[in-house]
Amino acid sequence: MVDITAEKETSSEELCNLVVKGMQEKKALDIVVMDLRGVKNAFADFFVVCAGTSDTQIDAIADSVDKEVWEATRTNPKSIEGKSNREWILLDYYDVIVHVFKKDKREFYKLEELWGDAQFTYIDDEAA
Repeated sequence: MVDITAEKETSSEELCNLVVKGMQEKKALDIVVMDLRGVKNAFADFFVVCAGTSDTQIDAIADSVDKEVWEATRTNPKSIEGKSNREWILLDYYDVIVHVFKKDKREFYKLEELWGDAQFTYIDDEAA
């Protein structure tokens, strides 16, 4: 018998790694991977959050993530929100939700505090 759950977790983890790679390509700041698989009533496996210093950079980060995921998986996001405002861009890949914030908006919304039960992995900016 095939364990479908294990395959799903692996694919969401791989997707998460592609998202981080896309963020790093455009020098995203303060990348955090939030593993929500152990959080009751979570609607995704992972949130990946980062910041950029300008609206141009966060737009470039979102495009880089989209490109990285597309080239590796031929998957488009279910939806993209915030591209016109370019202060908080959200890409929804079902199991992985990507949040690309302008630095001041990220500090204002403090998304990580809303999901305090998640397991956090902080990606070193120097790794980019």
